[in-house]
Amino acid sequence: MRCGYFDAGVCRSCTLLAVPYPEQVDAQQRHVRTVLGDPVGVTWLPTVTSAEAGFRNKAKMVVAGTVDAPTLGILDGHGHGVDLQGCPLYPPALTAALAPLAAFVSEARLVPYDVPTRTGELKHLLVTASPDGDLMVRFVLRSTEALARVRKHLPSLRAALPHLVVASVNVQPVHAAVLEGEREILLTERETLRMRVNGLDLHLRPRSFFQTNTEVAAALYRQAVAWADEAQVTSAWDLYCGVGGFALHLARAGRRVVGVETSAEAVASAEVTARDAGLPGTRFLAGDATAFALAAHDVPDLVVVNPPRRGLGEPLSRWLEASGVPRVLYSSCHAGSLARDLAHMPSLRPVRAQVLDMFPHTLHHEVLTLLERT
Repeated sequence: MRCGYFDAGVCRSCTLLAVPYPEQVDAQQRHVRTVLGDPVGVTWLPTVTSAEAGFRNKAKMVVAGTVDAPTLGILDGHGHGVDLQGCPLYPPALTAALAPLAAFVSEARLVPYDVPTRTGELKHLLVTASPDGDLMVRFVLRSTEALARVRKHLPSLRAALPHLVVASVNVQPVHAAVLEGEREILLTERETLRMRVNGLDLHLRPRSFFQTNTEVAAALYRQAVAWADEAQVTSAWDLYCGVGGFALHLARAGRRVVGVETSAEAVASAEVTARDAGLPGTRFLAGDATAFALAAHDVPDLVVVNPPRRGLGEPLSRWLEASGVPRVLYSSCHAGSLARDLAHMPSLRPVRAQVLDMFPHTLHHEVLTLLERT
């Protein structure tokens, strides 16, 4: 992939862009295997590769510049805006939305937040595109001062972006490197963006987490289902389930699936998908994954875990070790935390693994590992 921003030195977020893509993929698997200690007896499936461009379904654009000439992109070392509206990571539907959004900033007089002086209102624009080209846009504001203007001018934005189905304002009042705040104000009738993945319509609310690479996420879920079906699993937990990607893919007649997630919004989204798809035997709970497991009186055939970068942590890892659960599917975005967790689960041995290049041109990765009790 060629990128003018990278060549000009104004954006180096894709740190490996100068490395040919096949070499990136090979290095990624070698890195993961090395960090995990290249455990004996593991069957490594071929790495799932990504499109080199147009793969990101979400843009997190820092808004800077002036109200009449806003920049959407990143900040340089001095806190000034670098416009990246032509970034080749985004699909056409998302890229096409950025110019109308920049124009909306001027029309609604949304003063970009200036980091050096701590003045202004609009901090970020968060834009998500579904596989069908529908859009969700979130305006991250320092306060509600501009909320009335956003509402007033929203019809003109929807006219410019006919595929805009969900819009919201997020309030983030703190001067800190924090992407979003706790308060979300919905501006549209629709509350969720439908993300069609492997024939399932997953529902994303504004604050719901979803993998940024839809095609690779689809492959991740397919592989998890294949291993679960091969093992003839009849009951499963999906801990850190988000909007239910793993749980909803695993659901089928004769299999009981429970998803656990701290975000009540994400749980509500998963319940909508389960209801609309008529998926049997699924149940979703809003709560802490570790607390749920520690309070359980029995264990399923399979536990799926998809924790944040910090990993499961010692309490949940040790519970899995002592629980007697026969199989664990661990989806990790950080091989180092995966290795730490595996050290606390010596009876659950990795037997199969696959690296998925969810984040091309970077050092980040996703690895799916099947653990079986010895």
